[in-house]
Amino acid sequence: MSTMATNRDCIVEQAVLGEIAPALARKGRYLRIAPDGTVSALPGVGAITYNVRVGDSALKWRADHVEPGVSVKNDKEDANAALNLLACVGNAAVLVSGEAKGARGVVTGKHGGIEHVLADFAAEDVERMTIGDKVQVRARGLGLELMEQADVRVLNLDPDLLELMGLEPAGDRLRVPVTHRVPAAVMGSGIGNGDALSGDYDIQLFDQEIVERCGLGTLRLGDVVAVIDADHTYGRIYRGGAVSVGVVVHSCCSQAGHGPGVTTLLTSASGRIEPVIDAGANIANYLKIGTAREGR
Repeated sequence: MSTMATNRDCIVEQAVLGEIAPALARKGRYLRIAPDGTVSALPGVGAITYNVRVGDSALKWRADHVEPGVSVKNDKEDANAALNLLACVGNAAVLVSGEAKGARGVVTGKHGGIEHVLADFAAEDVERMTIGDKVQVRARGLGLELMEQADVRVLNLDPDLLELMGLEPAGDRLRVPVTHRVPAAVMGSGIGNGDALSGDYDIQLFDQEIVERCGLGTLRLGDVVAVIDADHTYGRIYRGGAVSVGVVVHSCCSQAGHGPGVTTLLTSASGRIEPVIDAGANIANYLKIGTAREGR
């Protein structure tokens, strides 16, 4: 466990609320055309997803941006914006209505575009949940700072999870365990957004040489990955020498420009993050959720 100095005593904790969101498909627009011309219709965003959990492969599923566990959204636009801004990866989530009322889970990511917050709950609790059940998140993390690493910005990250990630100062750099180093050249949907305080952006997997060279075929949901030459300080951009770190939050997609999504956790425009490869750098392992909770 890291003992890095932070301002965690100064950050605010607030309750934000959403409902378990239904599966979504746009009438007449659910077919996906891959860059090779293949056409498919597949399960996608929203819903209670019973058999896809944090820690599972992000690639093996016949799916289109499938979200592991439970997808949460507030049907009021501004309230949903607050949910997506304030909820951070690692935050506690609790069912406050329905048969599974009282079940406790953990926020595992944010999915842009559709604006869902994703949460993991124990399998036995998920079986008792219903679309529309209310989920309250104890949101904390917005405004979190590393006091001795001014060139590294923290985003979307619960302070307790930060302490579990094995971060180590090394001179003017911060060593961060990651499962993969991803070149910014393959990052797609979500790039250029005005900020990285919510949502995600996608790793394109259409260049087989890069997939093999970087080992991207082994990506798992929940993996902590480094995006090389990417700066997320004020939005997701390409910047030579910068490094950003995020967590893989949804599955792959065959559509051009898309792939497994990454929610930002740390970024350094000056490249003060030093990624260290560690196959165990997955939030399922850090938080004992998903496949780690199920012992697989």
